[in-house]
Parts: sequence; structure tokens; C-alpha cells
Amino acid sequence: MFTTLLVANRGEIALRIIRAARGAGLRTVAVYSDADRDAPHVRAADVAARLGPAPAEESYLSVRAILDAARRTGAEAVHPGYGFLSENAAFARACEDAGLVFVGPPSAVVETMGRKDAARRIALAAGVPVVPAVEGADDATLAAAATAEIGLPVLVKAAAGGGGKGMRVVREESALPAALAAARRESAAAFGDDTLLVERYVERGRHIEVQVLADTHGSVVHLHERDCSVQRRHQKVVEEAPARAISPAVRALVTDGAVRLAREVGYVGAGTVEFLVAGEEAWLLEMNTRLQVEHPVTEAVTGLDLVALQLAVAQGDPLPITQADVRVSGHAIEARVYAEDPAQGFLPQAGTAVTVRWPTRARVDAALEDGQTVGTWYDPLLAKIITHGPTREAARAAMVAALDDTAVLGLTTNTGFLRRLVDSAEYRDATIDTAWLDRTPGAFPPPPAELPLLAAAFALARAGTDQPDHPFGTVDGWRLGGPPAPVVVALEHAGERHTAHVHLDGVIRVGEKAWTLRETASRPGETALEIDAMVHRFVIRTGGAGAVVAHHGESYTFTVPDRLGADHAVVSDGLVTAPMPGLVRDVGVRPGQPVSAGDVLGVLEAMKMETALTAPHDGVVETVQVSAGDQVALGQPLFGIAAREEA
Repeated sequence: MFTTLLVANRGEIALRIIRAARGAGLRTVAVYSDADRDAPHVRAADVAARLGPAPAEESYLSVRAILDAARRTGAEAVHPGYGFLSENAAFARACEDAGLVFVGPPSAVVETMGRKDAARRIALAAGVPVVPAVEGADDATLAAAATAEIGLPVLVKAAAGGGGKGMRVVREESALPAALAAARRESAAAFGDDTLLVERYVERGRHIEVQVLADTHGSVVHLHERDCSVQRRHQKVVEEAPARAISPAVRALVTDGAVRLAREVGYVGAGTVEFLVAGEEAWLLEMNTRLQVEHPVTEAVTGLDLVALQLAVAQGDPLPITQADVRVSGHAIEARVYAEDPAQGFLPQAGTAVTVRWPTRARVDAALEDGQTVGTWYDPLLAKIITHGPTREAARAAMVAALDDTAVLGLTTNTGFLRRLVDSAEYRDATIDTAWLDRTPGAFPPPPAELPLLAAAFALARAGTDQPDHPFGTVDGWRLGGPPAPVVVALEHAGERHTAHVHLDGVIRVGEKAWTLRETASRPGETALEIDAMVHRFVIRTGGAGAVVAHHGESYTFTVPDRLGADHAVVSDGLVTAPMPGLVRDVGVRPGQPVSAGDVLGVLEAMKMETALTAPHDGVVETVQVSAGDQVALGQPLFGIAAREEA
């Protein structure tokens, strides 16, 4: 039995665990790095202990620091959440050796099932089909075996960990060596283990996973399945339960197989068995020996609290349910809100969330609030929005409405993209497979910014220069002996300039177009405008530099042009700058080295995702302004490429 629980994680999952622990009557301990000193999860816990500096290796990934925090705070149990050390067998073993209850399976099970190569062997023993794959100690052996025994395309993946880290799809033999090298680097950075395997890549497959629960008394149940097929670069974006696009036979195959696998390995606690499904066939992908990000959709359709059940099992209690007790009611959908820019290939973003508004008509697991700064030290997941309805269509409509009500101003997120995705015919008809988003770059682009532009112009015209305490400080266009004059508002958005003539009595003109517009009743924190007899709702923040407007989840920034008309400096095409703040993982060129367009100059990592920095044109490396291990800011110059002189 334990009475004090340390949550070895951060962000929204730490808050989720703290909430469940409080419900179980436990005292809670939060841990934090220097970057998270003022984070919500620190305030939510009964006690908080500092781990170390911002880098994860010195804080959330430091077994020594976490065990020391447990000792200092009197914690008797540790919940690892997901990510970080949640599937680290050495950490689970260290907790056991220190006399702490690890809220998860035994360390031996974590070690066996946390590795994709070992999990495959256990699955075969349990009679669960697996995807054809090869293993090898070095890149040359792996490449030779993959091409000879499997054939292209193949999927290179990290044997340790998950979350899409260390994965590469390879379609050409010539690209295999570079993919293996990159996957090893990414796997080592994310999991401290660069072991790889290469497996057959199944085109247009569906990612179906089964939630399992097991206690120490021999009971194992499944909580049915989830469909996690909406992914980009092997990172899940939207999940749902149950899976609509599989047959009853496949459902029985994966749920029965998941229970057999859990029994075979002696599983304890909550775990997830992931399958790749194509038609009526299903193959094991891996088993995640932890709570999943998408666990709320299972909670929504079963009515069960997975974290509460985890804690009960860790206390030694038998499961309070049998398989017959687990029933599915309705449909649930989860959308993951990330700090990333869909328009720039989903590159991670950093910045300060000046205004944050979460929907009240949905469950929201979040740890982002007004004024919070998001850096690049950790995963870019900000929140999960979960809706539930009697049917899939009802849950989908609720999700669209919830994303309409979501606004994050000051920090680039994917909320607008999520809204358009869930509202699309492709998602409605469940035709999106695991590679669809990667095959369809630029899918679901944002609509024209016409309505947000009108809202920004109206808000600036109303608030920009109002001085209520001055006799001539009210901007209402009043003129002696004539009709009210319009307020002229000039704005820039996406490189285009717009001039709006705003009549505050109800008309706004931009160029040759005109709209009737008036403010109407609104909910707290929003502005409702009736534009041409249709009410539209916005979240708006204005300032001297312009306005930021959120509409249908998308955030639009409008700036006031330089009144002096000065042009912005143009960066030379030969200068390669950081597309995001991050850590330079590798520099592969030196000054004076000739390069061709597309050659990799270096590798930048942010939030555990690698981005190759390439030469913009043929030329010679003129400058190298960074070294491996440097932390760089957005837009910082990294390399200079001079054009080759003609002979």
C-alpha cells in the first residue's frame, strides 16, 4: 500500500494523473525542470521537487534526480505517465530496487515488451501474427538483409521507444543508408538506444490498437479497440474509439490477440497492443507498456477511469471488472493540439501563448494557459480535446464545434488544421490511412482570411485610438455638418497589404467590396460580429502592432505596416537560417566544400524531431556559423552558400 505518489512527468499528463490520484485519496508530488518552475502541474500537486536544468537528460530523463526527489518528498510510488522514462526498464528496475512501487508492469516486462524486436518473439509464441522484419547489429547488415529478404518499401524503426521517433519509410535502395543513420541518431537522442529493425512497409494500412488491463491476481481484460490511423510522419494526430473501418472478424482477431499477448508476457497494469490492419489481415506492430496519449477515448466509450484503475492495480487490488462488464457506449474522438505549423511541414514552434481559450463543450486535458511560454526542450503536445456522442457523426460534429471554440493566440498551433481535417469528407468517410497525410502534402489549407481581416479591422478601428477621457478622443467618425467619416485601418497579412474603411455605424469596405457589420451578443472571451446577416465568432487581441484573430481554430496575425514605408531587408538566397528554434545535432560540411542543391549541410532537432538543413542551390560553403550541440534561435544564420563562379 502507498499513500504518496510521485508523478515523473510534466504537462497535461501530469495534471491528469494528479487529478486521479487526488480522487484516490493520495498525496501527490510533482517534479519539474528549471524550464517548468512555474508550470501548472507544479502548482497542482501537494509537493513539488526540482530535478535540474531544462535539458531532459538532466531533469525528466535523469533516474538519479527522480529517485532523489522521491526520497526527499517521502514518495512511496512513482507514476511515469507517457514519454520520458515511462518505457525505460532501467528506470522501472531502479524504482523497484529503491523500494518504490512503479505504477506499470514489472521491469522485466517493460524490458521485454518495450523493445519491438523482443515483442515480436513473444507475439509469435502467443500466436499473434507479426509484420515480416529483419534485425542487424550494423547498418550494412540491416540494409543487405532488408533488400534481400523483405524488399522495398520498408519501414526503418527504433527497437526501443515509440511515438514515431526513429522511424523512416524507405522506397529506394539508395536512400536506405541515410535513413538508417538518421534513425539511429534520432533513436539514441530520444531513448538512449540506437538499435534498429527494418520491417515490411504496408501501404494504406490502418493503425488499430487494443487497450488491455491486467492485475496481479491473473485477470486480463481488453477495453476494446481504438483507430489511430490519422498520422503524419508516424505521429498520431486524431484518434477515435471504437474503430469504424474494421470488420467484426478483425475486431475479434486483434482484441483476442492482445489478451493472449498480455497473458503470455505476464503483464500487469494498463498497456496497449498496436496492430497494422489491411483488409482482413492484422499484424502486431508493438506493445506500449504504459498509458497512451489517446486513453481518454477509451474512457469516454467505456465509462472507466484508466488512471484510477492503474493506481488500484498498483496497490495490489484485483480488477473490479470482468470482460463481460466492459461495454462500448457511443463513439469518441480525440484531437491532439501541438505547437507546430502545418503550413511549414508541421515544424515545431515555440513562443508565448498570450491568450488561451479551451472549449467548454468538450473534455480538455491541457496544461497551457494565458502567458505561458512554450520552448523546444520537450514534446510539442499542448493539449488533447475529446468529444463523445451516441454515434461517430455526433462525436465528429461535436469535435468541429469544440475546435471552433479553441483559440491560442501568440503561439502557432495546429488547431485550425485539426478543425478542417475533422470537418473533411475524407475524415467523415473514414478513408484516411496511416500514410494519407504524408502522401497529400498541403491537405486542408486554411481558407482566405477575409472574415478575420474584417474582425481585425473593426476591432482596431474601435479600440486603436479611443481615449474616452479626452473630448476629441472617441473614434466614431463624427464630423460637424457631414456624415461620419470612416476610420481607415491599414493591415498586412501573409505578405499582402489591405486598407479597410470602417464606418462604425455598420459598414466596412476593403477595396471594391463592402459588408454590413455590427457587434452582437457574445460569450465571455469572444467577439461576435454579424457580417452580412450572419453571426461569426472570434477571439481577438489588439495592440499597437496590429491584431491577432482566432476563427474556427485558426490563428491569423495582422500587422500595421511601417508608416514610413521602409521595406524589410531581404535575406540572400545563399543564407540558410534555422527554420525553428532547436539543437544542432550534426554539421556535415566545412568552409570551402562544394555542394549541390539539396545536399544536407546539417541536422537540427527540436522537440525530438530532426530536420535536415539543405543547400538552397549549387555552390561552395562560404560560412559555417554553428557547431554540433549548439542551441539556436528561429531565423538564426547557420550556413552561407556562395554561388560557384563560372569557369
